[in-house]
Amino acid sequence: MTGHVSIRLASERVNHCVPCPNELPRFYTPGEVITGMQDFMRGHGTYAEDDSLKSSVAGVMQKVNKLICVRPLKSRYVGEIGDVIVGRVLEVQQKRWKVETNSRLDSILQLSSVNLPGGELRRRSAEDEQMMRKHLQEGDLISAEVQSVFSDGSLSLHTRSLKYGKLSQGVLVKVFPSLIKRRKNHFHNLPCGVSIIIGNNGYIWISPHKQDVILEDNHDEIENYDHQAVKRSDREIIARVKNCISALVASKMMLDDTSIMFAFEQSLKYDNVKELLDPEAMLDVAFLTQHMLNDITED
Repeated sequence: MTGHVSIRLASERVNHCVPCPNELPRFYTPGEVITGMQDFMRGHGTYAEDDSLKSSVAGVMQKVNKLICVRPLKSRYVGEIGDVIVGRVLEVQQKRWKVETNSRLDSILQLSSVNLPGGELRRRSAEDEQMMRKHLQEGDLISAEVQSVFSDGSLSLHTRSLKYGKLSQGVLVKVFPSLIKRRKNHFHNLPCGVSIIIGNNGYIWISPHKQDVILEDNHDEIENYDHQAVKRSDREIIARVKNCISALVASKMMLDDTSIMFAFEQSLKYDNVKELLDPEAMLDVAFLTQHMLNDITED
């Protein structure tokens, strides 16, 4: 039995740079002079040397009044209060869970910061501590909100709202946090039939729509639903959305519900979901998505 093997020459490599009508931001490399020191304040990603302000990272310069920063294109997530994140439970500790959130340091979810059966305002008992692993265990994926930032930069999370908590059936996509657009809402039900959580930390969760008949406070019903097999048609849509995100990331395009949905619409010209992994198809989808986004801004 012989399998199909696709081979590409280096000379045929696709350039994923999508032409943009707006002027592209200036890219600085470590040690490069940004400006003279006079009249400017030194921000993150810069240092002073020889009466000049120089970049300490590879990235794009941002100027706010007289403050100059260089934001690295590839970096760990730096959390802010109110951010929506998707994370993975690493360890169950005393009265708290340790969570991996793509930050420099692991984040913390306190037992007092989660919704438990019987009402969130009741005191946590010794029995609750013993049942922690039943609520969340190592390897579980969760959505949460950043409640506070500790002095060392690590994050304290909470899942007190009903929209947060344990994630069940779906696919996790990891992208650079710098590509995530900050929005008021990071939870979306896309018209194509999937739900998506665009985490500020660069972790994106794609899952099938939950049935509306399930009550949020009925834990038995929710648990039964979470273990149902996902239909093939839903799996294909999830795979298509995932491949669309990969196409946008390859061209360094910003991600939000609009750009992802536009990319999904443009991808429908490719019948086979797997075709979207071809570099030419990825560039095609990103290019057409950029055109649709430009049309919105012009209107």
